[in-house]
Amino acid sequence: MSAARRDAVSGRECGDTTFPLRARSPRSPVVEFRVGRAVRPFVLAVHGSSLPTAAATLERLCDAVESLGGIRPVVGHLDHQAPSLAEALSEGAVVVPLLLGDGYHRTVDIPAVVAEHGTGCLLARGLSGEPAIAVALRDRLREAEERAGVRADAVVLAAAGSARPGGNDGALVAARQLRLLLPGVPVRTAYCSAAEPSVAEAVAGLRGAGHRRVVVAAHLLAPGRFTLALGLAGADAVGSPLADHSGVAGLVLRRYEAAALRLGVSLSPETTLLSEAA
Repeated sequence: MSAARRDAVSGRECGDTTFPLRARSPRSPVVEFRVGRAVRPFVLAVHGSSLPTAAATLERLCDAVESLGGIRPVVGHLDHQAPSLAEALSEGAVVVPLLLGDGYHRTVDIPAVVAEHGTGCLLARGLSGEPAIAVALRDRLREAEERAGVRADAVVLAAAGSARPGGNDGALVAARQLRLLLPGVPVRTAYCSAAEPSVAEAVAGLRGAGHRRVVVAAHLLAPGRFTLALGLAGADAVGSPLADHSGVAGLVLRRYEAAALRLGVSLSPETTLLSEAA
């Protein structure tokens, strides 16, 4: 067995978290993950929302992931909806957090649930900081401009917000990337909760600086109370959430495949068995 694979199986991961297989013999064969085959359970860990449109958005995301990769994720919720994340977990699953920041849910809530209920599971990284998110933000922004009949002369990137150190880094990276995609258009970062400035304050500040067509780019994945609040922030248009954008589906699938490859273990009998001595 290669050193890289031993590191993966023992949990020495960079960025992902491995939860050990319980009652597994150290001499048991290791099963190699093969990309493009549904060899490990795939769970999306989401916050959850009481809005019916949130479930429909996630259904479209799952459809797109299945179309791209031939595997359909199971969605596990932290709140509001069923199944819960604990109920959605199965042994050996790769868990991809459907989150755009590294706040409390990403760093505390989800790891705690997976550690308690996720035998042999691997918790992948969230989605923050990736160029695919900035592209999705740009596309949603253009759609909002078309609906409203305006062209933004300033943009507010509206993130959920976190009080935890580093919890808003993903939003700041996304704003920098979005600026590169919108030459000459200022992009300000603002938050729906837990951090400042608020979205309404950012919109008002841009208007005070002379901008007349301010559009909000929602750095949010699914409809919920934050997306509802954005409509009251005083902008000329608001971009839709990102989860059902094709680029997000591709990013989610890449997180799953990369995590499964790094772990190097599968529960599927259809894949190649490798002995510990390999």
